Amino acid sequence: MASKSHFKKGSSSVQRIIQMSDGFNVVSENGSANLSNYSADIPPTPEHQLATITVHIPPTPDNQPIERSTCPGCKSPYKKLDVSESEGKQHQLPFPSSDGVAKIERGLSMTKSGPLVKNQSNEFDLAQWLFETKGSYGYGNAIWPKDFENDSGSDWMSGDPKVFHEKQWRPLTRKVSISAAVLSPYRLLIFIRMVILVFFLKWRIQNPNEDAIWLWGMSVVCEIWFAFSWLLDQLPKLCPVDRATDLDVLKKKFETPNPSNPTGKSDLPGIDIFVSTADPEKEPVLVTANTILSILAADYPVEKLSCYVSDDGGALLTFEAMAEAASFANLWVPFCRKHDIEPRNPESYFNMKKDPYKNKVLPDFVRDRRRVKREYEEFKVRINGLPDSIRRRSDAYNAREEIKFMKLQREKGNDDEPVGNLKLPKATWMTDGTYWPGTWTTPAPEHSRGDHASIIQVMIKPPSDEPIHGTPSESNAMDLTEIDIRLPMLVYVSREKRTGYDHNKKAGAMNALVRASAVMSNGPFILNLDCDHYIYNSQALREGMCFMMDRGGERICYVQFPQRFEGIDPSDRYANHNTVFFDVNMRALDGLQGPVYVGTGCLFRRTALYGFDPPRIKEQGSCLGRKKSSNVVSVSESEVASVEDQSLYDEEMHVALIPKKFGNSSLLVDSIRVAEFQGRPLADHPSVKNGRPPGALTLSRELLDASVLAEAINVISCWYEDKTEWGNRVGWIYGSVTEDVVTGYRMHNRGWRSVYCVTKRDAFRGTAPINLTDRLHQVLRWATGSVEIFFSRNNALLGSSRVKFLQRIAYLNVGIYPFTSIFLIVYCFLPALSLFSGQFIVPSIENQVNFLVYLLGITLTLILLAALEIKWSGIELEEWWRNEQFWLIGGTSAHLAAVLQGILKVIAGIEISFTLTSKSAGDNENDEFADLYVIKWTSLMIPPIVIMMMNLIGIAVAVSRTIYSDNPEWSSLLGGVFFSFWVLAHLYPFAKGLMGRRGRTPTVVFVWSGLIAVTISLLWVTIDRPSGNTQIGGSF
Repeated sequence: MASKSHFKKGSSSVQRIIQMSDGFNVVSENGSANLSNYSADIPPTPEHQLATITVHIPPTPDNQPIERSTCPGCKSPYKKLDVSESEGKQHQLPFPSSDGVAKIERGLSMTKSGPLVKNQSNEFDLAQWLFETKGSYGYGNAIWPKDFENDSGSDWMSGDPKVFHEKQWRPLTRKVSISAAVLSPYRLLIFIRMVILVFFLKWRIQNPNEDAIWLWGMSVVCEIWFAFSWLLDQLPKLCPVDRATDLDVLKKKFETPNPSNPTGKSDLPGIDIFVSTADPEKEPVLVTANTILSILAADYPVEKLSCYVSDDGGALLTFEAMAEAASFANLWVPFCRKHDIEPRNPESYFNMKKDPYKNKVLPDFVRDRRRVKREYEEFKVRINGLPDSIRRRSDAYNAREEIKFMKLQREKGNDDEPVGNLKLPKATWMTDGTYWPGTWTTPAPEHSRGDHASIIQVMIKPPSDEPIHGTPSESNAMDLTEIDIRLPMLVYVSREKRTGYDHNKKAGAMNALVRASAVMSNGPFILNLDCDHYIYNSQALREGMCFMMDRGGERICYVQFPQRFEGIDPSDRYANHNTVFFDVNMRALDGLQGPVYVGTGCLFRRTALYGFDPPRIKEQGSCLGRKKSSNVVSVSESEVASVEDQSLYDEEMHVALIPKKFGNSSLLVDSIRVAEFQGRPLADHPSVKNGRPPGALTLSRELLDASVLAEAINVISCWYEDKTEWGNRVGWIYGSVTEDVVTGYRMHNRGWRSVYCVTKRDAFRGTAPINLTDRLHQVLRWATGSVEIFFSRNNALLGSSRVKFLQRIAYLNVGIYPFTSIFLIVYCFLPALSLFSGQFIVPSIENQVNFLVYLLGITLTLILLAALEIKWSGIELEEWWRNEQFWLIGGTSAHLAAVLQGILKVIAGIEISFTLTSKSAGDNENDEFADLYVIKWTSLMIPPIVIMMMNLIGIAVAVSRTIYSDNPEWSSLLGGVFFSFWVLAHLYPFAKGLMGRRGRTPTVVFVWSGLIAVTISLLWVTIDRPSGNTQIGGSF
C-alpha cells in the first residue's frame, strides 16, 4: 500500500519523516532536477503489513535540487542514519536553534554528559544534540522522562511523578488589602484634619466674644465635644480590609474522596440555625415561614443542618404555620435543588422582576415552576386562613365542652344553676382535639404570654446519612429521580415561662435554644437569624465556614455578615439601608479585632458562646494591642508548644465543666467537649494548630429518642438557669436591650477575634421599618442599649488587656455616641439664638475671616475624607448624605430620649420597655411603600419640630431686623442664616415625613410646636430688646 504526498524539500515535514520515525528504514534520496523522491519502508505491525511510502516533492523557486539535504536553520547537512542507529532511539522533538545558545546551555539540566554537537558555524546545536543523544530537559512537573527508572546515573531524584497531579494545599480565605493609593491619602487627611481641629479649638478658646459670652461658651463646648466624638468614630477606620473566600477549595477539602474519606462524604461540621420570633401579629407568620423555607433549601449537607424556631410568644398560630411550611418544603426544597433556584425564599423568588427563565436549560423547568407557584399560592391561602381556622375550631370545641359540662351538671342534680354562671376557660385547641399547651387566644392561668409550659416539637425528623432520591411517578409530577429529597431537621421550641421569673427577652430565648440544640443536634456552629431575615445566597453558610475552617479559624468566635434590606423606598429617606455602618465602619473594624455583633446574620462558634477563652498562642504587647510573637522555632519545638497549648486548653475546659456554670444537665455538659472537637479546622497543614484529623466528621450521628427530647424540654425550663452563669458569662449576655453588642464585646474581651464576610451575592436579606415613627423607636432602642453599656461593667474603659487599643476605641464610641445628642440639640438652637440676638459666635470681622478660613479647612477635609471613604467602601454619595441627615434627625430625637431613659434606669432603677419593631406591611396592598406615608404621633418628634420652627422664625426675625436697621450687620446675618440652613437641610427628610402623602400630620404636632416656638421667640425678643426701643419687636 502506497500513498503519495507533496512536500517542500528541506521542510520540517520531511525532517519529521527522517528524524522522528524510529522504526523507519530509509531506502534512498533522489535529488533530481524536477522531483525529489523519498522512500521509506514501514516495519509490519498488528495494524498493517509492510508498506512503502514514496514522497514526491515537486521543485519550487525556494526548493532547488541540491546534492544533499541541509537544515534550513543551521545550514548543515542532515546525517544519514543506519537502521541500527535509528532503532532504540528515544522519541525526541527537535528544538530549533536560536541566538544566545550559551544561556540555554547554562540553564538546562542535563542528566547525561556527552560531546558537544556543533554545526558548521561552530555553535552548539541544541536540537541536534537532543536528537543524537538521550539528552533531557531535566526533571519537574513540565517534563518527567519515561526512562528515569532505568537511569542509574541519576540517583539524586526519585519518586512517583503522579504527585504533580495532586492539588497543592491552598487556604480557604485571603485578605484583600485596600489600595495604598486610596488608603494612604485617607490616613493623611485624618491626621491633617486632627491638626486643623486642634488649632481651630485653640483659636476659639483664645478669642471669646465678650458681647455674647454665653453664645461663645456654648458653641465652644459643643465644638470640643464634636471633635472628640469625631475622633472616636474616625480612629477605628485606619485599617479597613476586604476578604475573599474560595468555595472550590472548601469542596475539595471536605467533600471530595481522599484517603481519609474514600466515599467523599461531607466532612463539614454541623450548623444549628436559630430563628427567633415573639409576636405573630407584629411579625407575620408568612414572613417567618418563608425564612424557614430558605433555610431548609440552603446549599449545605442536609445531615449537617438543623433549624430551630423559637416562638417566645407560645402562639398556636406560629406552631401551625411552621407545620404548613414543613409540608410545603417537601416540594419547594427539591425544586430549588433541581433547578438551582436563587433566592430560595418563595415569596421573593416569585416576585422577582427579572426574567425567571434566564440560564435555565432543563426542558421541564417551566412545567415545574408553574406547579410550584400554584402550590405556593395555595400555601399562602392556608397560612392567611390559619387565624380564622383556629378561632372556629376553638369555638366548636369550647361549645362541645360546655355541653358536656351542662350535661354533667344535670346528672348531678344541679339544674337550678343558671348557664351564665358557668366559668369554663375559653381554651385554644389543636387539630387533634387537645388543649394547646402554650398561650391561648383568650389568656388563662398557665396559658398566657408570660405563663405557659415548655414546648418542643420535631416537625421534620433528622435526615438519613445517605442521599434519598425521588421515585418515578405520574407524568404531571416533578421528576426527582436524580435529586436528593431529604430535608434538614426542623424543631419548634417555646421555652417555659412562669410568673415571678425574669425571662430576659430575646437573650433568654436564644440561651434556651443553645441548650436545647446542644442536647438534640449539638452543631459546633450556630447561625442566628431574625424571623424576617432569610437566606438570599444559598451558599452563604459555606462562605462563613471558609473562615472557621481556615488557618487560625480556631480563634474566630463569630463571622458577621452585613445586613441588607428589601422594601426600602428608592430614596431611602431615613437611611434604612445603613450602608455607612455596614460597608464603612464594619469593614474598618475587620482590620482590627473584628466587627461588632449586630444581632442577626451571625455565625457563632458554640464554644465561644459557652464562655471559654480561645486557644492560647504566644503573644507580646504592642501599642495597638497584643500581637503574635514573630520568633522562629524549629518543627519539633513548634509541635511541643502546640501540645502544651492544647493540654492547657483542655485542662481549662475540664475545670470549667461544672454544674454551677452550665446547669445540672449531664447531656449538655458532655456535649461541650464534642462540639469543641468538631469545630476545629482540619489538621492538613503545619500552620494549623488545634486541628482535627480529616474524615473525623463523616460518621453517622445518634438518633433522637424520647429521653433526649425529655432532657431538651428540661433545659428550657424557666428555673434551669438559677444559680448558673447563663446570661452572665455563658451564652447571650443579659442586662441590656442591645444584648447583641454586649455578647460580642464579652467575646472580644476574652481574646477572641471576629471576621466580617461580605459576599458578592448578598448572604441574607430582611426588612426594615420605613415608617418614621417605627424608625425612631428602633433607633431609640439601640441608643438606650448603648447608654446602658456605658453605665455598666461592659464599658470599654474597663475591658481587659486582650482588647486591642483601636478596638477599645470603637466599643467606647458605641457607649458614648448617644450623649452627643445633648450637644447637638444645643448647637442646632445656636443659629436661631444668634439670629434673635443679632450676635455671632465670633466677635469681630477679622475674627470672622479667621473663622471662615478654619471652617473652610474643616469642611474641605471632611469632603475629601467622605470621597475617599466612598472610594474604598463602594457606597454612593447619596447614601453617605442620607446617613448624615439621619444622624442629626436621630440625634435630636431618639438619642436624647435614650440618654434620659438610661440615666433614669441607672439612678432610679426604672426599667425600660422597648417596642418590638413591626415587620408587617401597610394596609394599602397596591402601594409597596404605603408605610412610608403613615404618621404615628410620638413625643420623639417634638425636639426636631421645635428646632425647625425656631430656625425658621429666627431667619424671619433677623432678616427683618437687618433690613430696617440703621447699621445693618450683614456678616452676622449671613453667618446665622448659613448655619440655620445647615440645620434645616439635615432635617428636610424629617419635615417631608411629617407631611405624609396627603398632609395627614396630626394637628397637635403643629399646634404644640408652634406654641413652643412662638413663646420662646417672644420671650427672647422681650428680654433682649433693640436699643432705643421699649416695644416687643424692636424697630420693626
